[in-house]
Formats: sequence, C-alpha cells, structure tokens
Amino acid sequence: MLALERQKRILDLLSREGAVVVSKLSAELGVTEETVRRDLEKLESKELLRRTHGGALPMDEGNYEFSLEKRKGLNVEAKQALARRAAQYIATGDTVFLDASTTTFYLAKEIKTMRNIIVITNSVRVINELGGVDGLKVIAVGGIVSHNQSLVGSMAENTIRQQYFADKMFFSSKGIGNNSLILEGNEQECFIKQSMIQNARQRFYLCDRSKFGRVGHMRLSSFEEIDYLVTDATIGDELKTILDENNVTVVNV
Repeated sequence: MLALERQKRILDLLSREGAVVVSKLSAELGVTEETVRRDLEKLESKELLRRTHGGALPMDEGNYEFSLEKRKGLNVEAKQALARRAAQYIATGDTVFLDASTTTFYLAKEIKTMRNIIVITNSVRVINELGGVDGLKVIAVGGIVSHNQSLVGSMAENTIRQQYFADKMFFSSKGIGNNSLILEGNEQECFIKQSMIQNARQRFYLCDRSKFGRVGHMRLSSFEEIDYLVTDATIGDELKTILDENNVTVVNV
C-alpha cells in the first residue's frame, strides 16, 4: 500500500471512529508502527489531525488551532456573506473593534470603501489591509506578534482594557457549544476579545453555521454580553429562547 493510500485510510478511520491508535493502525495497514508514526506526522504537518501519545485525534477534538492561512480557506463564501451583512451596521463616525479572526478580515475589506471610521484591532492582517487608506484611522493595540499574525499578550490586553473604547465590536470565535456559551480555542485571543467586549457599546458576534456545536476549551462569553448574532444558520428553539431572554438580535444572512 502506497503512503498516500495509507494516509487516506487513516483519515477515513479517524473520521469514522473519532480516534486512532498506532498499534491498531499498524495491524490494520500491515506496516510497522514507525511507518504509522511517520504517516501521522505527515498528516499533522498538513493540519489534518492532531497527534497524541500513542495515536491521533481529529483536529476539532483538541485545542490545536488551524493556522491563519488554513482558516482563511475554510467556509470563505459564508464568511464573506457575514462580513457584508455586518458592514451594514457600521456608520460614518463609528469607532470599531475588530478581532483577529478570518471573518473580520473579510469585514475589513468591506470597511476599506468607507470613510471617517476608526478601527482598533490586534490583527496584523487588518492593519496591513486598512493602514494608509484615506478616510480611515487604524489603531494597533501593540503586543507580541503570534503565529496567527495577531498582537497578543498583557500589553495588548491592558492597552484595550485601559485606553480604548468603541461604539461597536465585531468578532468571531471557535464556536457555540452545546451549553449555548460562546467558546474559544486560544487563550491569548480569548483574553483580547474579552477586553474588547468589556469596552464596546454594542457587540456583534459573527458565526457561520459550521461553528454551531463546535468544541472550544475556553469560555469567551455568554449571550448576556452580546447584542447581535450575525449568522447563516437556522436557530434552534432552545438557542432562540436563550437569545430572546438576553435581548440578542439575530441578523440572518
């Protein structure tokens, strides 16, 4: 069996069973455990799974984060649609927080055609996209540049929390858990977003349908702290009740 065939079989088994074990894969594929480990290493380098001690898990089952370049290629049309809809809530004279998510990167492209807007962000890509555009003022919050091309750390958090306030905040996250909490999978990004939520007058959560029910290991926010949910998903009765109880406006795409 060729390496590509083995790796496809591994991904098929992972999808069906939810986890794979090196010893069992070795017997199943008829190769040595060392060969299996090399296959897993190759698949992890492509961000198709997450290796664990003795096996592997699907990417979504852990705390591993896709790189920005990989995430930019996921659900592009949905993210662009959410960005276009969210842009309708930005008015001349607004000051807005944008987080470092890929969805708000597409929102930055919509803002690029606007005038008299102040953008406060920790996203290096948003800074590069909007910096120097006539009629826009871009404020970078400072901090350490992460591998996801965002500014993070205590400097960034404290700068937002102590110095900057916005009319509106636009953000995304890992997803909405089955407990109806907004979840995040990256601690540093979570703290930045929480600081923005605290200092924004209105909060817009941009969430495409793929994020409903997704696992994240950190609580970012409850819907009590959110004003708008911008989504392309059909809202179930249980979540709708929670949104109504917290006066969250659902903006459909």
